[in-house]
Amino acid sequence: SLRGSWRLGNGNGSVVLRGEVPGCVHTALHRWGLIQDPYYRFNDVMYRWISLDNWTYSRTFKTPFDVRKWQKVNLVFEGVDTVAQILINNITLGRTDNMFNRYSFDITSVIKEVNFVEVRFLSAVSYAAEQSRCHKAYSIPPACPPPVQKGECHANFIRKEQCSFSWDWGPSFPTQGIWKDVRIEAYNHYHLIYFSSTSFFEKSAHQWSLEIESIFDVVSSKPITGLVTVNIPKLQTRQTFSVKLQPGEGSIVLLVNINKSSTVEAWWPNGHGKQTGYNMTTTFIMEAGYQIEKSSKAYFRTVELVQEPIPGSPGLSFYFRINGRPIFIKGSNWIPADSFQDRVTYDTLWLLLKSAADANMNTLRVWGGGVYEQDEFYDICDEIGIMIWQDFMFACALYPTDQYYLESIRTEVSHQVRRLKSHPSIILWSGNNENEAAIASNWFSIPYAEREVYIKDYVMLYVKNIREIVLTEDKSRPFIASSPTNGLESVKEGWLSQNPYDTHYGDTHFYDYSSDCWNWTVYPKTRFASEYGFQSWPSFSTIEKVSSTEDWSYTSNFSLHRQHHENGNDQMLQQIGHHFKLPKSTDPIKKFKDMIYLTQVM
Repeated sequence: SLRGSWRLGNGNGSVVLRGEVPGCVHTALHRWGLIQDPYYRFNDVMYRWISLDNWTYSRTFKTPFDVRKWQKVNLVFEGVDTVAQILINNITLGRTDNMFNRYSFDITSVIKEVNFVEVRFLSAVSYAAEQSRCHKAYSIPPACPPPVQKGECHANFIRKEQCSFSWDWGPSFPTQGIWKDVRIEAYNHYHLIYFSSTSFFEKSAHQWSLEIESIFDVVSSKPITGLVTVNIPKLQTRQTFSVKLQPGEGSIVLLVNINKSSTVEAWWPNGHGKQTGYNMTTTFIMEAGYQIEKSSKAYFRTVELVQEPIPGSPGLSFYFRINGRPIFIKGSNWIPADSFQDRVTYDTLWLLLKSAADANMNTLRVWGGGVYEQDEFYDICDEIGIMIWQDFMFACALYPTDQYYLESIRTEVSHQVRRLKSHPSIILWSGNNENEAAIASNWFSIPYAEREVYIKDYVMLYVKNIREIVLTEDKSRPFIASSPTNGLESVKEGWLSQNPYDTHYGDTHFYDYSSDCWNWTVYPKTRFASEYGFQSWPSFSTIEKVSSTEDWSYTSNFSLHRQHHENGNDQMLQQIGHHFKLPKSTDPIKKFKDMIYLTQVM
């Protein structure tokens, strides 16, 4: 493992410090006291310089094994944020430009006893601007976020957490750093890269089965044969298969039928039953000699997205059946838990997810402007019965579809589906957040004559690429192209419906900041409400940590600065005015606290 302390320096060498890996530049600077808490007061704007500089992470390491004994040695990055050149011993191994990809570099011929590894980052902001400039054929909107967001431009030109360039609910901190694990892997013959198991239920035979997929890097130039044994003791199920691995990326797909005399306990969502998982051991014994033993959990659950005609009503239904039972979905949308992913610990995730379950939620939508969450997030959801609607990371924008960009996205989607598909908590893949609506409602004022090129791009990206890969990689759960969408009706209309907000089909996003939010007749009677809501201020105890006394008023510069939604503070006052008198205390701090409290009550 190459986790731990690295040397970190900026472009001209004027700032040098130690940086933890996994980590990012902002948290390193803060840890060493070189900057204040980035969340403090106006620091999002004061610290723009950090994102505009080009930083380099470097370290030396001793090779802990005899290189001559291994056929292949790789340098593996589980996540690089985002645009970087990777060097070892001053030899360029390659470049990275997608935060959501896993990168593996072959260093067999360049590794020595003592090595110097460098990750030279390029500012994500500069890179996005350059990519946009190079796309000369036609513009890809939006160019920049609204000024009220105080953000950076062209987020759609870089495969990075889109909200890190700012959003209407959050700050702009376009981070740089090695945000996930980095390590050296050495192996002979073959090496397991991905392992997944997904369950299926054959109604007619009343038979549960598991599809187990293993993907290997096969070093040998000839196919390797061997045996794979799958053992699930609790279900008296043990099966052995003869297999053959092809050179290169070899994969094995096994279908394990569960012993019919065993009673299988299915995985159920929170509030509907237990979240039973079974210990499973998969052992690979190949002719080349050494064996691999993989321990995992096997879960059994089915999911169907039901879109059927409804007697006496226009349109189609849109609901989920889990293990054959219709489940009423109750939940929320999940955005990243921090602007700096290295600060999101297991405890943070557990607290937030457990709070959702304790509030009787059974579903969270991992929203498409953030990140594909870390493994622990999905592990916890499996454990406590939180279902996940998983967006792919595209949001509120149009995106380029040139070959290079598509290739990167194909790798990203394939990697994420392989990484995540074993989780019973994930019940749906969704292509993007609000991009069908963006074209249908013409958010970006595209002249009618030019619409066709953007529609073609949309179908190319979400249907011909993302959907194709998802359907190939994972046949165990449904896929929709966007949210909101009209589901099968959108498909019928060529993947872009005239009105994705039609309440008779698919899912709906609903925002109305002027009507009284306590008046239930204002809300649409929709098939599925996947986004809706109103702002409130965070509690005073939260604000206190990132502000000073002069900020503690509803009309302070600070209060205005933190509001990234146009007229948001006034809209909250308007909502309060429907039902309450506005606070009148002569004590300014009490008045501020009362105001905060009322925004939350609303």
